Amino acid sequence: MLRQLARLTRPLPAAGPRALAIAVYADVRDDIQPAAEAGFEGVACVDDAARGCELLCDLFAATGDLRLRAWAEGLLEFLLWMHDGSGHWINFVYDWTGHRNVDGRTSEAGVNFWQGRALNAMAKAWLILGDQRARDALNLGMQAAGQPAVPSNVRALHVTALLHLFVAEPSVALRSQLSAWSDEILESRFGDLLMNSPDERGAPHLWGHIQEAVLADAGALLDREDLVAVAERSADHIFVGLIESGFRAGQVRPYDVQSAVFVMDRLAAVTGRTEYGRLGRQARMWFDGRNPSGRPVYDRFLGRVADGIDDLRVNPNSGAESNIVAGLALAEDAVLLVQKQPTTGPLFGVA
Repeated sequence: MLRQLARLTRPLPAAGPRALAIAVYADVRDDIQPAAEAGFEGVACVDDAARGCELLCDLFAATGDLRLRAWAEGLLEFLLWMHDGSGHWINFVYDWTGHRNVDGRTSEAGVNFWQGRALNAMAKAWLILGDQRARDALNLGMQAAGQPAVPSNVRALHVTALLHLFVAEPSVALRSQLSAWSDEILESRFGDLLMNSPDERGAPHLWGHIQEAVLADAGALLDREDLVAVAERSADHIFVGLIESGFRAGQVRPYDVQSAVFVMDRLAAVTGRTEYGRLGRQARMWFDGRNPSGRPVYDRFLGRVADGIDDLRVNPNSGAESNIVAGLALAEDAVLLVQKQPTTGPLFGVA
């Protein structure tokens, strides 16, 4: 988890003397591998750096360890460098010299997953690290995100960033935006199911599916019981049976499971129902072997989270996303890992 994340973290001097990025993939031997699912994409990306920055900001807030702050700030330098100045982010760098992938389908600037995740990182960097540059980028990004026809799973990321900001700095304008974006997510439904996009059919994929969580939190803040009710009905259909089965499916990624954990945790917090708390704990157990393979996905001895389960077998690779989202899902474990480290010297090998 944090040890593997440290192994994947590398300097990117082109983005600044303190800038850090996270290698996207590592194979069974922990050799770094590029992303190439849509042609050659690159070696490191905003998607991972943004979520890594969020995780490290949260851990710094929980522990006060200044080494975590420095690590988060290194990733922030990379994120700010990848910002195009108009509220959008380029996603990938092709290589460790910092050649940016400006035209690739999974990298071009726009209102997309990496823009939404970058906004969440900017919110945390402003609220926890106090970086004014992050606040400025957040303002630009929120303005850019206001365009119509944004897929529901991307809009949910915008709402999480807005929730962070609204809780800390409530205003009439933010409240109005929160209500409007929540209504957008409500519109992307098929029966009781909250879908990820208008053209999705069948059960929605779980990778990044957090709409139930954000509607529950928004409903609590806006005093809108309709949002919470929709969130509960959708979650009961989508998540409960899958969690109870140990996520029995052909392919399950750590991000699928972390999304389920997040939804259960937020529903438990908003509704007070102990059943959601139990399901959240049960979902976390997937990392330790409560899954169809019967084997742990998180190797606690090596500090390494595998890239999921494929056809009942644990995938031996261990990339950035898997270790970051495991840290978010197993937040208490991550805090304990930090607290057990020596108080001087590099943290997990990150200088």
